[in-house]
Amino acid sequence: MSLLLEPSSEQIKTEKIYQQMGVSDEEFSMIENILGRLPNYTEIGIFSVMWSEHCSYKNSKPVLKKFPITGEKVLQGPGEGAGIVDIGDNQAVVFKIESHNHPSAIEPYQGAATGVGGIIRDVFSMGARPIAILNSLRFGELTSPRVKYLFEEVVAGIAGYGNCIGIPTVGGEIQFDSCYDGNPLVNAMCVGLINHEDIKKGQAKGVGNTVMYVGAKTGRDGIHGATFASEELTDQSDEKRPAVQVGDPFMEKLLLEACLEVIKCDALVGIQDMGAAGLTSSSAEMASKAGSGMEMNLDLVPQRELGMSPYEMMLSESQERMLLVIEKGREQEIIDIFKKYDLDAVSVGTVTDDKMLTLTHNGEVVAELPVDALAEEAPVYHKPSAEPAYYREFQKMDVQTPHVEDVQDTLIRLLSQPTIASKEWVYDQYDYMVRTNTVIAPGSDAAVLRVRGTNKALAMTTDCNSRYLYLDPEVGGKIAVAEAARNIVCSGGTPLAITDCLNFGNPEKPEIFWQIEKAADGMSEACRELNAPVIGGNVSLYNETNGTAVYPTPVIGMVGLIEDTAYITTQHFKQAGDLIYVIGETQAEFGGSELQKLTEGKIYGKAPKLCLDTEKAHLSQLSTAIQQGLVSSAHDIAEGGLGVALAESLMTTKGLGAKAAIEGDAVTALFSESQSRFVVSIKPEHQSKFESIVFSASLIGTVTSDEKLTITQSTGETIIDASVKALEDAWKGAIPCLLKSKD
Repeated sequence: MSLLLEPSSEQIKTEKIYQQMGVSDEEFSMIENILGRLPNYTEIGIFSVMWSEHCSYKNSKPVLKKFPITGEKVLQGPGEGAGIVDIGDNQAVVFKIESHNHPSAIEPYQGAATGVGGIIRDVFSMGARPIAILNSLRFGELTSPRVKYLFEEVVAGIAGYGNCIGIPTVGGEIQFDSCYDGNPLVNAMCVGLINHEDIKKGQAKGVGNTVMYVGAKTGRDGIHGATFASEELTDQSDEKRPAVQVGDPFMEKLLLEACLEVIKCDALVGIQDMGAAGLTSSSAEMASKAGSGMEMNLDLVPQRELGMSPYEMMLSESQERMLLVIEKGREQEIIDIFKKYDLDAVSVGTVTDDKMLTLTHNGEVVAELPVDALAEEAPVYHKPSAEPAYYREFQKMDVQTPHVEDVQDTLIRLLSQPTIASKEWVYDQYDYMVRTNTVIAPGSDAAVLRVRGTNKALAMTTDCNSRYLYLDPEVGGKIAVAEAARNIVCSGGTPLAITDCLNFGNPEKPEIFWQIEKAADGMSEACRELNAPVIGGNVSLYNETNGTAVYPTPVIGMVGLIEDTAYITTQHFKQAGDLIYVIGETQAEFGGSELQKLTEGKIYGKAPKLCLDTEKAHLSQLSTAIQQGLVSSAHDIAEGGLGVALAESLMTTKGLGAKAAIEGDAVTALFSESQSRFVVSIKPEHQSKFESIVFSASLIGTVTSDEKLTITQSTGETIIDASVKALEDAWKGAIPCLLKSKD
């Protein structure tokens, strides 16, 4: 669109053109008051993206204040590109998770690929070298052609970007439920390493310093991506396809290496990724954080298309671009570094002291806006909250144990449910060994990467069971954090901190906002109890299609420190003769369980209970036992219960089996999803020491060499006698089989 076609300030007001950009009547009045005049087309576009939920968190700020964000090891909490936690030896781990849900719903390959690219930039903009990528994905049932298409293309997009840029994709999780049919969730997490002295921030300090644009040229892709992410999906959402950016991982690899070289140069004052809202958010936020202003000449912005207007340049979300602030007079040093990588590095403006964002184009001032108004002063809404009727109904229900005719058949069917089944089809497309630091690859409780030059390692995971959150968002929020901690501890680590991605429906609906509030309450309590502060994250609201919301899905990305690589533990049984223990108590808890969904086709009732004191005790005891070298394998009992956990502990073990004895009702013992439980194996000689440390461990069986899983009841009756091959075939073959099916 050329300037001549842009509506006038009067037209914007009288024809309410601002509403098409997601700005309400009240917000437009606020903008008018802030400016003391009517905004022009470029200015209202800039306000619309900066005041969108995606950039301003205007609906979620009251909830985000609940999270604990500090800790003795936290070096950078929320507010910058990514959070940073000290890991000793002058080193720190940098990590963040973000969503790319709406783009992935309409253009799954590029939506997922650019989600990966964006989160990588958030990490290296802090000065860190990215070392790993994880993801958390949600799709509808794999029985619909559209869901299969979305699933295949999202995975291909993640693989395409990560593999090309040469950063290993080492872990993640996938859940399938019909509530995600029209609105998949694609959350990408990146982890990086940094030395303390290299930490950089996105601040435009120093009046007169130079603002430099580096990286790819600006195009018309991704315009209004931030506002698109702040509205519900409808049948017309495919028309928003231009709002999806196009990524180039090879360009990003060059940009990454150039930026990491620039970070070592003391001419660099500040650096920030041009992410959501592109040039607009990076310029306004960098100036606002530093208490300064910024002038930019848009004629100097590298453009890949002719005749781009200021509106288009400022709102484009073209990928692989960064904004730098450089000490005045030292621009050539930066230009020379970027020239080595064949990248643009262009001076486009200067830092000012007037706290204004002033834009010129063709010799005229085309926008003049207060940076604090854009970055910090968006309206904050305290949305009405109402407890949903379904929740009250579920809370009144008594526990119902699903009816199971054949325990062994049910176990095999559970293993072939896509949420439980092997995700090998997915991670085989990822290069998870590139850079050769991966110690534990996808397929165990958490991924583990060594920290080169030390005896330490990092464990990392993503977690969230959204069914529990739908039944009871507060309890479900606690469980999401606790399960992430279990995965870290099972791998030999100690949780450091979390990053979260809060995926919910439309916050303007009181029942949805209630889910958000309650989930945050549960998460906050668990983070405090388990000493895992929230160091950053992302909010993704309006995840609805034609008025139907996804389950509340606050994904937890957690990183833990393994202080000695000798502590590294995996979930698989190691040798015949080892003793098998269950840590924790099992009760009849089936609300939101895989068994409930399998047998009844729906979920209802109460979520499993969680006592954080019990959780803490079990995590501490297991951690101590692992660090004393007493544990051969450890696996948390999650979806599907004990039966599935035992089977998973045998997968890919070659030559091993297990014998176990259970007590009480077989369905409860094998398929309940009671919390704070683990399956561990130990060598017989460690029995007395292990039992003296892990008080709540019960001996249930032994690892065998017969390649069978045999489970008996206390009566002596054998209720499961299945070959590991049969279990493994069901588990490994499920997803490939569903994808090949023409139904």
